[in-house]
Amino acid sequence: MSEQPQFRALSLGAGVQSSALLALSAEGILPKVDYAVFADTGWEPQSVYTHLDRLEREIAAPAGIPILRVSSGNIRDDALNPDHRFASMPLYILNQDGRPGMTRRQCSGEYKVKPIKKKIRELLGYPYPMRVPKGVFVEQWIGISVDDFYRAKDADVKYMRNRHPLIDMDWTRSDCVRHLASLGLADTPKSSCLGCPFHGNAQWRNIRDNSPAEWEDIVEFDAAIRKGNARATAAGSTLLGQAFLHRSRVPLGEAPIDHVTRSERAALDDAAELGVEAGCSPWSCRGDVEQDDFGLAS
Repeated sequence: MSEQPQFRALSLGAGVQSSALLALSAEGILPKVDYAVFADTGWEPQSVYTHLDRLEREIAAPAGIPILRVSSGNIRDDALNPDHRFASMPLYILNQDGRPGMTRRQCSGEYKVKPIKKKIRELLGYPYPMRVPKGVFVEQWIGISVDDFYRAKDADVKYMRNRHPLIDMDWTRSDCVRHLASLGLADTPKSSCLGCPFHGNAQWRNIRDNSPAEWEDIVEFDAAIRKGNARATAAGSTLLGQAFLHRSRVPLGEAPIDHVTRSERAALDDAAELGVEAGCSPWSCRGDVEQDDFGLAS
């Protein structure tokens, strides 16, 4: 007899693909998930929180699917708190000799993956540091579509087994958009932190032009992290260079987000201009690919 999962859980980022999975499950087109788990970094766009509330009210609750909101803290506040250990964001670095670099990306693991794993363990009945018995596992659904099939990965722990239903259905991101539009959810936002360095110019412009308060908040944060995170600075480990949110490595309020020069177009493809098109998946951040493609890793 084949092993059976204890339950199904959807990793809900509240972006297009995971929202479509939730809807398909709630409608009975796909099997019903037992839980949808949303990892809150504490610094999501208000549009994401608004959309999540609507998903819960109009899609999940009527189908009897609980949305569980989990968190490891507030990524913005933690970065600026000298007394808090901070999992670094992938900041763009301008070294003292003028060479570009990039800090390590630890934020997805700390603020997305870690709280989801903690909740899954609790739901299984084996909270850390208890050992999860062999053969006890959850089937975890992840919203990766066929246009991003290369991002689909197995789980790195035995008590979680990843499944990618959109790939099984041969659905693209466009298919997800069309389905959400049919449910009145055409305005589903991209899911990523407000100050994610992997935003492209189109995303930065959208925040600046449509959410001035959030833009001001991000510009202030960009200025505050110029020497790296607050704890390292307070401990005397100052950054050997300067850190920035924008890939141009100038202050965000001065960054060339309205214009891409001919030389920039030669160096960057459309993905860099648009940014993290499908938002930030905790299980396979597009930023990993973008760092490699553009030689930005330090």
